[in-house]
Amino acid sequence: MRFELFKTFWGFSDGPREAASLVRAAEFDGIEAQVPAGVAERDRFAAAIADERLELIVEITTAGSYVPERSATPDDHLRDLEAKLIWAKPLQPRFCNVIAGCDAWPAAVQIDFFARAVELETTHGIVCSFETHRGRSFFNPWITRDVVRAVPQLKLTCDFSHWVVVCERLLDSEWETLVELAPHAHHVHGRVGYPQGPQVPHPAAPEYADCLASHRRIWELLWDAQLANGYTATTMTPEFGPDGYLHTLPFTNAPVADLWGINTWIGQQERRHFAGFLAQRHPSAATSRNPSLFTGEPR
Repeated sequence: MRFELFKTFWGFSDGPREAASLVRAAEFDGIEAQVPAGVAERDRFAAAIADERLELIVEITTAGSYVPERSATPDDHLRDLEAKLIWAKPLQPRFCNVIAGCDAWPAAVQIDFFARAVELETTHGIVCSFETHRGRSFFNPWITRDVVRAVPQLKLTCDFSHWVVVCERLLDSEWETLVELAPHAHHVHGRVGYPQGPQVPHPAAPEYADCLASHRRIWELLWDAQLANGYTATTMTPEFGPDGYLHTLPFTNAPVADLWGINTWIGQQERRHFAGFLAQRHPSAATSRNPSLFTGEPR
């Protein structure tokens, strides 16, 4: 199984052409980005990706940005999802990472919403992976588990740094729930949270070693599940970001670390971690030379 890294466009103000040199220098494989809303912008975006030969994961947020519009109905979210799937499809992304729904909806509404979202995925023939994200439907482990039980076709983008801060603890105590959800893991966001926040100041800092180790145990659980499901590649987007996630110094607002430096560090560390994981636990997968491309579905 291959390990493939994607550069997040969260906090990146330039386009694919400018990102390409960074991707190549860091030995990443592609980008994870939202598709521009305007037709001309989309055409330029698609041309840049093709020219630079970048692999693409499309990020979709429904009915709002990362935080949903509180007044938006499930139908509003579904209409927005369908429109953005239509925008994404001509770009032939690996899959769409979808940040969807609202944390305030009752469980029955959540289940109905995701059953209908999966129908849209099937209708448009584009793989959707739904992210675990604060403010959204999958903001904690237990509602996610309950929805997945009811809609077992769901694929998950696992950004469990959100759950660490929501639960106000590292997630080793919730291992049984993580084991149940692991077979649905499709994509990983490589950010390290801590019990009082979704992003440690720097994952290399020794004072956060327990947080990094906890996330790594979970990532290994997800990789095990993907191998069992026949995945030929696993994808990770290192997603340390701005907007209050990155710590800053009081009064000056100076950032305590460089975001791209952090994201390249976690990417390189996890590439090595993954290689060691395969060699120790799955030596046959570590030595496989299967050249088939990962299409977003298990083999």
